Amino acid sequence: MATPSTALLKDELDIVIPTIRNLDFLEMWRPFFQPYHLIIVQDGDPTKTIKVPEGFDYELYNRNDINRILGPKASCISFKDSACRCFGYMVSKKKYIYTIDDDCFVAKNPSGADINALEQHIKNLLTPSTPFFFNTLYDPFREGADYVRGYPFSLREGVPTAVSHGLWLNIPDYDAPTQLVKPLERNTRYVDAVLTIPKGTLFPMCGMNLAFDRDLIGPAMYFGLMGDGQPIGRYDDMWAGWCVKVICDHLGLGVKTGLPYIYHSKASNPFVNLKKEYKGIFWQEEIIPFFQQINLPKECTTVQKCYVEIAKMVKEKLAKIDPYFDKLADAMVTWIEAWDELNPAATGKA
Repeated sequence: MATPSTALLKDELDIVIPTIRNLDFLEMWRPFFQPYHLIIVQDGDPTKTIKVPEGFDYELYNRNDINRILGPKASCISFKDSACRCFGYMVSKKKYIYTIDDDCFVAKNPSGADINALEQHIKNLLTPSTPFFFNTLYDPFREGADYVRGYPFSLREGVPTAVSHGLWLNIPDYDAPTQLVKPLERNTRYVDAVLTIPKGTLFPMCGMNLAFDRDLIGPAMYFGLMGDGQPIGRYDDMWAGWCVKVICDHLGLGVKTGLPYIYHSKASNPFVNLKKEYKGIFWQEEIIPFFQQINLPKECTTVQKCYVEIAKMVKEKLAKIDPYFDKLADAMVTWIEAWDELNPAATGKA
């Protein structure tokens, strides 16, 4: 693997990694990640020592640190679930975040070259999105592409890109029922495309290969209440994605999906996943229509205002499904309060 000639946004981007184990996987990413600052959020037992390979610039937070920094508001950060990664988003002081799971490795493109996932995410974030009118050549800002005939010139400037959602080769991001009926399925299809997700369209956001502009959308990247003591798991990134997309649509921001690919190495246990997911599989049939019908008032001019408004709607409309949503709505408000306390300069700006 060749070291990238220049590390784009080296001083403006943090890499956030949730983990319960030693981070040997970073060795493979060294040529691409070493120039950047890492924020490691240790889940589970805080007395366990997590080993990080030498040469990386990082800070590590465990549950004791989260409790110390947030005090009573630490209740909004999940325990024994990778949803704890959003604490890293909150304590970062950089404009951009890239988050990756510790079972994700460097993928190869069809010509056999290593994919610098981080570089592609940065390209996605630094070029506009086109949510208001679909371009049939996909991302017009990629090399060799442009706006096609019939695309309105008034929309060709695009809008700022808030989120870059990457994909996975090998183990796809399937739910437990799909895992159970397709235990041997592997994704070998490399689709060389980046698309803007159209305005008004929700999507299932996966948190294991994800980048975003923290200044534009950071306060909405709350991964909810999952894991220990909660009736649901594996919906942390989904919940964040639904909230983020509704807010991006309201504020005129863009979300891209497609490249870059990472290599997802390890399939999680489908029976364990089913225990975590089964309520969510039922609930999502009501949750998704709820998000599709959200119409934020024009007074919601910041991410924080939008998010608190969604929290109110969750309490009003979803609490009837299960008391969990009442607790989640309260945690959403607590998250915004904690975000604003740790990021006072950003209050009202995001």
